[in-house]
Amino acid sequence: MERFKLSENFVSKYKRKKPPFGFNGLGELVYMRTYYRIKENGKNERWWETIKRVVEGTYSMQKNWIDSHQLGWNPWQAQASAQEMYDRMFNMKFLPPGRGLWAMGTSITEERNLYAALNNCAFVSTSTIKDDYSKPFCFLMDASMLGVGVGFDTKGAGEIVVKGVNVDRKEEIYVIPDTREGWVDSLKLLLESYFHGTAPVYFDYTKIRPVGEPIKGFGGVSSGHEPLEEIHGEIRKVLEQNSKEPITVTTIVDIMNLIGKCVVAGNVRRTAEIVFGDPYDEEYLDLKNYKVNPHRDQYGWTSNNSIFAELGMDYTDVCKRIVDNGEPGFAWLKNMRKFSRMQNGGDNKDHRVAGGNPCLEQSLESYELCCLVETFPSNHEDLEDYKRTLKYAYLYAKTVTLGKTHWPDTNRVMLRNRRIGCSVSGVAQFITKNGMEELRKWLEKGYRTIQEWDKQYSDWFAVPKSIKTTSVKPSGTVSLLVGATPGMHYPESRFYIRRMRLSKHSELVGPLKKAGYKLEPAFGSEDSTMVVEVPVDVGEGIRTAAELSIWEQFSLAAFLQRHWADNQVSCTATFNPETEADELPHVLNYFQYRLKGISLLPRHPLGAYKQMPYETITEKEYNKQVKKLGYLSFVGVEGEEAEIDRFCNNDNCEITPTVGDNDDQEYGN
Repeated sequence: MERFKLSENFVSKYKRKKPPFGFNGLGELVYMRTYYRIKENGKNERWWETIKRVVEGTYSMQKNWIDSHQLGWNPWQAQASAQEMYDRMFNMKFLPPGRGLWAMGTSITEERNLYAALNNCAFVSTSTIKDDYSKPFCFLMDASMLGVGVGFDTKGAGEIVVKGVNVDRKEEIYVIPDTREGWVDSLKLLLESYFHGTAPVYFDYTKIRPVGEPIKGFGGVSSGHEPLEEIHGEIRKVLEQNSKEPITVTTIVDIMNLIGKCVVAGNVRRTAEIVFGDPYDEEYLDLKNYKVNPHRDQYGWTSNNSIFAELGMDYTDVCKRIVDNGEPGFAWLKNMRKFSRMQNGGDNKDHRVAGGNPCLEQSLESYELCCLVETFPSNHEDLEDYKRTLKYAYLYAKTVTLGKTHWPDTNRVMLRNRRIGCSVSGVAQFITKNGMEELRKWLEKGYRTIQEWDKQYSDWFAVPKSIKTTSVKPSGTVSLLVGATPGMHYPESRFYIRRMRLSKHSELVGPLKKAGYKLEPAFGSEDSTMVVEVPVDVGEGIRTAAELSIWEQFSLAAFLQRHWADNQVSCTATFNPETEADELPHVLNYFQYRLKGISLLPRHPLGAYKQMPYETITEKEYNKQVKKLGYLSFVGVEGEEAEIDRFCNNDNCEITPTVGDNDDQEYGN
């Protein structure tokens, strides 16, 4: 296809313009560590080049769609539109998700056609496992290897019998190709040998590239074959234990979690899973009780565990579990299906919804993907400026829905729904500066603006209007770029230390040391990894999470679900286990008709463990550390590929396998 190109005269104006990175150099550090790519000449992108690549990739997708359907491409109009998108993105009035910053406009999409990689997250139901026994598991693995966070359910339990391998038949050997498809095919062959009772299958791993070799396209280096060989062995054990019996809830979740562990150990540093189960199923509820299920403590951390809560249920017993470990979370499937925004009355247009994504900001059908985009109201001069930004935030997300995936089931759903999620971040900062009533006004008028643009651009693309368009994602490293509080969440403290991990040999270490940032060897990985400390001030007058009661956090989530999100609001409400534990059943009972999903997390002191991602400090300590910092410049840092965070990472829904194992992973549900 013929690519769209921005005017060089236009782009040249931004080459020497300083990007408005936030939080005392933290934003730029996040960009340099996480999002830039290496160019063909071996030099790394700068911010203006990353935005250029993303915008040109977006409009190239539009052009290809318009031209291939003979809908009439206007190059002059496209140029003007792309320039405004570029400016608003460069100045961080809105940003694509991290994966969009990484993958849009690259060979991943434009040569390999892996448009699924532009989407944040997905859901797959096991309820149809009878139709194709291995399909839900293979979908989760394939999507996870593309960096997509995946939700799944346990509805397939009891639907098929695990027959076990037929040891009387001659064993088969599969030579695994050194590809994503090869890894997924190996899983399929292994599962089907047990599900269908066919010949035992064994694997030849010799074609998989050795540890440390570079991986083109997605970046990073090879993990070697060991994670895959390990998952094969662990899944065999799980299936042997369930052999000759109907597949159980535990077996379904074990297999999915083991896949997640394999992907984490592979090139994708992080993966995200969420599982939904029956609120009355003790087997399901005990999955994170490692006294009951000691075998799961090595991989149970890969998923958030939630329940499909029933309206009017008794929440008392479930809340006792939450006080212990913050799980399960809650998804009210009836509300997800019946309502768009909660103020509009039930429209039932999303009646096919079967679950949600790992951070639960999107309602999703089985095999459906979602594309999110993030806006920052506090970075705008006024409401009219913000409404203009919403045009381009919406347009980016809608454009992503034009990309065909390699999964037919997914394409069938996405062609019909065209679901997107335009999100808001920095909510706490906006409320502090402008108040709740002003926020309500911006959200209401902003929502109507998006619906107007959806009608106009859907007509232009000749596709259906998006079934839903807005959500509140939890955010994470993208909000750090901007210097915004993540999603609807309030900060744990005004002043804190943010720690990030870097390779000991990273070219970023030198500039950080020169600028006076504190670096020290990472606990437990002293030979390979460094931890850098960045002092952060989130802003004057902003309340901390500890100052908000559990009732006030639920109220804010319900406010956003009413005035903005026709999908969902991702909210991890923190609570004091000493003073608020008894309140949990009451607050859930009160808000169950106003929300679609929520998770809860006992509040722990920041800095309670060595090198935690966040540590509270005083204003005096903050000022002391800031005075030590000089000018941070990454000029001259070349030739080191960034480490992409490849899912909807956030400050509240990332999973930590063990306390103290800090890979910028947070403690949350």
